[in-house]
Amino acid sequence: MSNKVIFECNSCGDKHLKWQGKCNSCGSWNSMVETIVESKKSNKYDGLNSASTIVDLSNIVAQEVDRIKSNILELDRVLGGGFANGSVILIGGDPGIGKSTLILQVMSQISNQSKVLYITGEESIEQVAIRANRLSIKGNSNLRVMSEIGLNSIINSINSECPKMIVIDSIQTMYTDMLQSAPGSVSQVRECASILTRIAKQKNITVIMIGHVTKDGTIAGPRVLEHIVDAVLYFEGEQYSNYRMLRGVKNRFGAVNELGIFAMTDKGLKEVNNPSALFLSSYRNNIPGSCILITQEGTRPLLVEVQAIVDTSHIMPPKRLAVGMDSYRLSMLIAIIQRHLQIQLFDQDIFLNVVGGIKVNEPAIDLAVVLAIVSSFKNKATLPKLAVFGEVGLTGEIRTVQKGQERIKESIKLGFERIVVPTANLSKENYKNIDLIGINKLSEILNTCF
Repeated sequence: MSNKVIFECNSCGDKHLKWQGKCNSCGSWNSMVETIVESKKSNKYDGLNSASTIVDLSNIVAQEVDRIKSNILELDRVLGGGFANGSVILIGGDPGIGKSTLILQVMSQISNQSKVLYITGEESIEQVAIRANRLSIKGNSNLRVMSEIGLNSIINSINSECPKMIVIDSIQTMYTDMLQSAPGSVSQVRECASILTRIAKQKNITVIMIGHVTKDGTIAGPRVLEHIVDAVLYFEGEQYSNYRMLRGVKNRFGAVNELGIFAMTDKGLKEVNNPSALFLSSYRNNIPGSCILITQEGTRPLLVEVQAIVDTSHIMPPKRLAVGMDSYRLSMLIAIIQRHLQIQLFDQDIFLNVVGGIKVNEPAIDLAVVLAIVSSFKNKATLPKLAVFGEVGLTGEIRTVQKGQERIKESIKLGFERIVVPTANLSKENYKNIDLIGINKLSEILNTCF
């Protein structure tokens, strides 16, 4: 019994034998997605059904996952120690951010120990060679390159080459003959990703898929694509900055929200081993409107500068803009300042920026934001060599945050002598020549930090 193609409505799930602009059941327009209906005799997912018996959880012997080291410490950190064998990793980022550059450098390192296959669907093999020459990458017999977008040809090459790692650049260019839609469509991306994932699990091959992103910065294509893969990494960076950040938002083999820092040079991406020193390279003491935040990205504490400018507004309502943090949280903190510090900001323009292009989403940024705003409003700098962290509650209390001891040790290592933290995060250790101050209420910062 042969396979057949039908069209399924994304809105109501109604099925049709041919494509039509409007669904007869729910009335939605352009909602038809091409879908393959297969016979039970040739179910393509039978290979994934390896667990045929039920066992007790206590009888299962958990073994450490074998990993392939990339020898790029920042990348291995984000992945949780390296590429897990048989895993599928999806990497997304803006065009020109350096995804292909990073992966080509990774392939060059791994090819020294295992065979790898780089499949490019957007460039010719000559263009890949030009990039390799620019990056001073010398190929070897284990670094194989192929320019192809047909999935059937790719599968045949995988079977003949037997690589340990495969790169698909990019998944939106691939297509399978089982579908009639064009490459990049929802059905093609979903089907190709599913087939490649099945191959990775069956043959214990690590697959890296590079994906396009939308205007909102998310992976283009069906949302199910992120559920299929084992890890999702986003490559971020400002347009006019040489620094790139690789952030893990999903990882079945490691911690999420890990952050790797790279610098883009004429010889490719170079890892930044001390990002805190990088973010504070232009920091100056005794400047009103500035405060040092000790944030936490995954398992790594980072020190970044939070800057604010407060000025009288000539229009109503006043402008409120935040770069590097949630703008709604900024509005909430402004209301807390007015209520608990009796500082009226209703007629003030407030602009806030987290220096270095990093985005801080954790609530530990609250105390640094409040200090930067108050410092700019009063035109008075905070005490020298001061670093802070802490969440501010609506009632003005300073709430504890996670991994406080790691944050304190990182700030001491970088030479900060006065550290203001929530009282619950005070360390039992005695640090020599360090003024470690715990506060409970927001009103205490006026006498503690200025």
